[in-house]
Amino acid sequence: MRIALTATCVADAMFPQAPRATVRLLERLGHEVHFPQSQTCCGQMHVNTGYMDEAVPVVRNHVESFSPVLDGEWDAIVVPSGSCTGSIRHQQGMVCRRAGLDALGATADAVAAKTYELSELLVDVLGLTDVGAYFPHRVTFHPTCHSLRMLRVGDRPERLLRAVEGIDLVELPDADGCCGFGGTFALKNAPTSSAMLDDKVDAVRSTGATVLAAGDYSCLMHIGGGLHRQQVPTRTMHLAEILASTREHPVSPPTSMSSGSASGTSTVSAR
Repeated sequence: MRIALTATCVADAMFPQAPRATVRLLERLGHEVHFPQSQTCCGQMHVNTGYMDEAVPVVRNHVESFSPVLDGEWDAIVVPSGSCTGSIRHQQGMVCRRAGLDALGATADAVAAKTYELSELLVDVLGLTDVGAYFPHRVTFHPTCHSLRMLRVGDRPERLLRAVEGIDLVELPDADGCCGFGGTFALKNAPTSSAMLDDKVDAVRSTGATVLAAGDYSCLMHIGGGLHRQQVPTRTMHLAEILASTREHPVSPPTSMSSGSASGTSTVSAR
């Protein structure tokens, strides 16, 4: 398949190991990965803080950048983020129609229908649960709120992780509880956010896991900060990083919270 990658602005700016791992994984599975250079943000930050009018040009840029999928240039669009996939699916068309741009809204909906969060693409579109990964470490998984409640990805990520060779996958207590990030929620409601984070850190600590995995680096950033401050040795990794790891090209857990994956990285290629 020819698959276009939405890297997301957070990953592009702060956590490039997630889109890079997505590229490595999909290319290893025999697919072409394309990176539209004009992409920027999906507009979620604007919409979630009430800046609907300001979101319009951002959404327009995203829709135009990925509209070639409608002409058959690509077969699908992948996003290594449940949060951004949720925004593309449930916010972009609404933003356009609210601004009176019905035609753009229709195009946004059509692009969104071809857009998949990574685990959705692997399981539902490519029909895979075993992607040939190897990761001999103890891992626990946090299902992020937008993935769980907006996209309803269910157990797709866990099915992919259970098939990884060598992994010791342990259940996270109260896994479906929010980590407390919620974008600006963590800033506007800091005490509540911190209390929710403490609960999540306690749950992660109880597993004794080497790695906490999730499908969104925004949540991993929040939880990783809590783990670091409480000196919990568990490190954070994106689901794509674990699935990209193989016996031939292993990816090791980061040595510190902010180091990312030190081995097996590559640049995101543009075609």
